[in-house]
Amino acid sequence: MIQAIAFYLFAFLVIASGVLTIMSRNPVHSVLWLILAFFNAAGLMVLLGAEFIAMLLIVVYVGAVAVLFLFVVMMLDIDMAEMRAGFIKNFPLGIAIALILLAELVLGIGALNAGALELGTATGANAPDFAQSNIENIGALLYSEYIFIFEAAGLILLVAMIGAIVLTHRDLKTTRGHQNITRQVRRNPKEATQLKQPTVGEGVEL
Repeated sequence: MIQAIAFYLFAFLVIASGVLTIMSRNPVHSVLWLILAFFNAAGLMVLLGAEFIAMLLIVVYVGAVAVLFLFVVMMLDIDMAEMRAGFIKNFPLGIAIALILLAELVLGIGALNAGALELGTATGANAPDFAQSNIENIGALLYSEYIFIFEAAGLILLVAMIGAIVLTHRDLKTTRGHQNITRQVRRNPKEATQLKQPTVGEGVEL
């Protein structure tokens, strides 16, 4: 009974947070509603016994992705009037894409019900060991059957990180305000700026 109540509570909060994420006029509020949706989705994963996925939702999506979104939105000077104008301008295209996706869903479900599609069946070769936890089963499967795919995903993320660093890198030689210590040490004292402390009423000698 408690699990059923928790399921309906988390499911309702996920749907409500998703709707408010889309409908909110303030981008910062949208990101906060998205974080709330991630938390409730993690609660659903815990109810399903997938504590590893719940931990990923909290650590990766809430702790990194959503916070990054929040920082970007808060640092950017977003013009709400321009955003609304762009939304109205692209609204017909969004409706067309939504109708295409809806048609694909209807055709796919209809083909499945008609028997035209055959879904794969589990062979049981990678069945979990119920004596171990969910995290131990996922780790054993990742580092045995899918080790090369896992390493390839890590390399792709590494390349993406290097690309982001290269795109945001600034050349120190051309950066405004950069100090050339060697040039300062080797400066000619005759060409250097001198600090004068004249008394009141005497002025400064040029």
